[in-house]
Amino acid sequence: MTRQQLDFIHRFIPAPAGSNATTLLLLHGTGGDEHDLLDLGRILDPQAALLSPRGQVLEQGMPRFFRRVAPGVFDLEDLRQRTHELADFVTAAARTYAFDSQGVIAAGYSNGANIVAATLLLRPEVFKAALLFHPMVPLVPEELPDLAGVPVFVGGGRLDTVIPPQQTGRLAQMLQLAGADVTLHWEPGGHALTPAEVQAAVAWLQRVRDWE
Repeated sequence: MTRQQLDFIHRFIPAPAGSNATTLLLLHGTGGDEHDLLDLGRILDPQAALLSPRGQVLEQGMPRFFRRVAPGVFDLEDLRQRTHELADFVTAAARTYAFDSQGVIAAGYSNGANIVAATLLLRPEVFKAALLFHPMVPLVPEELPDLAGVPVFVGGGRLDTVIPPQQTGRLAQMLQLAGADVTLHWEPGGHALTPAEVQAAVAWLQRVRDWE
């Protein structure tokens, strides 16, 4: 492996002894870091290993996973590059920490959810399932990938002023067209991640595990 592939500042917490083979990849929102979603990860799956990188792009001192030109307007060249770098990081981390690269479930919030969505669209082999909290369409690929049967949870807020609800719905439709098994969950509020949304995600993830 190259140093660049593990160049993300990150936290890795191994799964408890004798637990399942799932690794949760946790991707924070703008201004977060590698610690932000660790508690969420433990709520989502107490038995999973946790891998949480920090975004490498700084916007006014706030970490992000890719550049944007303006709110809601992304630097698509940078997004594609950063998406491939993140995918390579996950593969390298699986070798370094000896977890199953075929058992990675991504959970991202806002900016983190957007790069998870981009990874599903550009590197669909990386995740066996994904939870996208308050995402939007990050890019439109020239050709949709084959996501047949990939479980995806999409959570959004009806009154979200950061991520327009129609963008969240459009992403869900795009993933469905690619074959993903999409569950779209709406909360009545805005951009904040609510306890009700988290509990809906926990119940969804448990159903996904029961289907395995």
